[in-house]
Amino acid sequence: MDAPVLRGHQQNQRAGYPVGMQLTWPQPARFALVLALLWVVYVLLWTPGPLALRMLGLYPKKLGSRVVGWAAACPLPQAWRGPLLGRFAGHYGIDMAEAEFSLEDYPSLQSLFTRRLKAGLRPQDTPTPGGLNSPVDARIIASGRIKADTAIQAKGLPYRISELLKHERGAERFEGGHYLTLYLSPKDYHRIHVPLEGKVTAVSRVEGELWPVNDASTGSVPRLYERNRRAAWTALGTGSAEGLEVAAVLVGATHVGGVVIDRRWLAGRDLPKNGGFTVDLLPCTPGEDLGTFEFGSTVVLLIGGPRAGDWVPLRTEGSVKVGQRLGAYR
Repeated sequence: MDAPVLRGHQQNQRAGYPVGMQLTWPQPARFALVLALLWVVYVLLWTPGPLALRMLGLYPKKLGSRVVGWAAACPLPQAWRGPLLGRFAGHYGIDMAEAEFSLEDYPSLQSLFTRRLKAGLRPQDTPTPGGLNSPVDARIIASGRIKADTAIQAKGLPYRISELLKHERGAERFEGGHYLTLYLSPKDYHRIHVPLEGKVTAVSRVEGELWPVNDASTGSVPRLYERNRRAAWTALGTGSAEGLEVAAVLVGATHVGGVVIDRRWLAGRDLPKNGGFTVDLLPCTPGEDLGTFEFGSTVVLLIGGPRAGDWVPLRTEGSVKVGQRLGAYR
């Protein structure tokens, strides 16, 4: 018998316990258990926010998001689509009257979530000098001026624009400009559209964490938009939008790992998992496809350029639809 085990039996006998009750742990297993317990205590005590958010710190968010994404993309038998997708749509309040197809024509939950709308339901507001239209159906949850490379996510919590645009150089070109944060709930239409007339200059992607992006987390988790997975699309304004530069940053969240830039802006290349590249001034017009959320989240819209000081937001809170004007030159 190994010496440590024998000593354990002898200690049990001296204490009056039956030998059979001795539970021995190899030294590495004990060390791992202590580390695991310390990690649980650390996460629960030092993760900011309510208890539910702190508990989420123990959840494997990337693995869970991959599993949910796989399940959502699995084809459903025709007979199951109406009942299952109907229950999902009813639970979240999805307006199926706007959807391009009926429930039974969507082969999976993912295809329902990334559905297109019937033609003509989201017209673009008429062009006006400096006009910038909403790229999404969403709720505006934050807005303001970009000062000292900083924007506010919620409740005074700051984040850095240079880190948000991690793989793009020259974030200072947005200094003194504006930011608008648009939150997409599960009921919303989850395609993102071009917000201005212009020329696309860069695309990028950051492989980050997958914390939730909701009222509880944006008000509690520091630098949330810097930390989460995200993709960015940047364009210079032309025509009525001359003098502006706009970046649309698609921020992922728990179970929303898919932040997809439309392939038309990639010039035949694949977007790196963690990187980006410049684009040769591809022309874009308001309403064109920009990207897709696979299970929705948040778009941070940055407005910079030489005329950013003349640009005034017309909407700083409340709900907005694709194509509705967000702001224009004063």
